[in-house]
This record gives sequence, C-alpha cells and structure tokens, in this order.
Amino acid sequence: MSFLILHTLSIIHPFHIQNPNLVNMLRERNKQYGTIKFVDISSDEYSPKGNQDLDYKTVMGRIHAILSDGTAVTDVEAFRRLYEAVDLGWVYAITKYEPFATIVDALYGVWAKYRLQITGRPPLEEVLEVRKKKGEACNDSKICKM
Repeated sequence: MSFLILHTLSIIHPFHIQNPNLVNMLRERNKQYGTIKFVDISSDEYSPKGNQDLDYKTVMGRIHAILSDGTAVTDVEAFRRLYEAVDLGWVYAITKYEPFATIVDALYGVWAKYRLQITGRPPLEEVLEVRKKKGEACNDSKICKM
C-alpha cells in the first residue's frame, strides 16, 4: 500500500514495495496518532480524483504529500511531513537546513529516478505498459472484477 491521507496532509507513494518494514513501523505508530490514511495506488479502485488528480505515473515517479489545504509537496519534504505526523520529525529535521536540504533533495531525486532499476524491478515505462494492457483487458472482460 501507498500512503495517502493524513489529517494535515496526504502522502502518496508506492513505498510498501521498497521498504515494507518501514511502512509497518509507520502503521504501528499511526495506531497511536491516527494521522495517516494508507491507500494502495496500485489498486484498481485508486482514483486520482480525490487525490489532487495525482495519477499513477506521477505518483510512481516520486513521493507526493498533499497538505490539508490542498498544497502538494514532494520528495524529502513529503517524508519529513509524514514522520512529523507520527512524532518522528527529528529523523528528518536536519533536512530543513542548508546545505543538507539541497544535498538530500538531490540524492532523493537520483533515487526516485532510478529506484525501480536499483531494486531489480522493470523501469517505470514497462510498469506503465503492463498496467495499460491490464486495463485494456479488464475493459473487455469482467474477469478483472473478481
């Protein structure tokens, strides 16, 4: 599952595939705070409507956080907001300050761009093509509704 709504922000990202232990830790912490709603963007039921029109391709590209006022933030700031929501803000606190902010954002940008290949998965274009073919097959059949 990917993150989606916090009381103060929404987080969307296919993070569970990369680090399920981290997601499990956040889920456990969230039991105490109740600030994160986890949504599976890979689900057939996921809709960009209600999620700031963030489509699958965009969200697969990098993490997004949607603040309660509708403002979207990305990259390390999104992680920082997520951790703050479960009282772990100190983990990313240093990323608010220069030169750390610039360095960490640049590193995350490289990670976001190549994370699928680095973790042994197909490139995003291939993932999108498979997803498109699945959607076309599902449009022609009720099998996908099972």
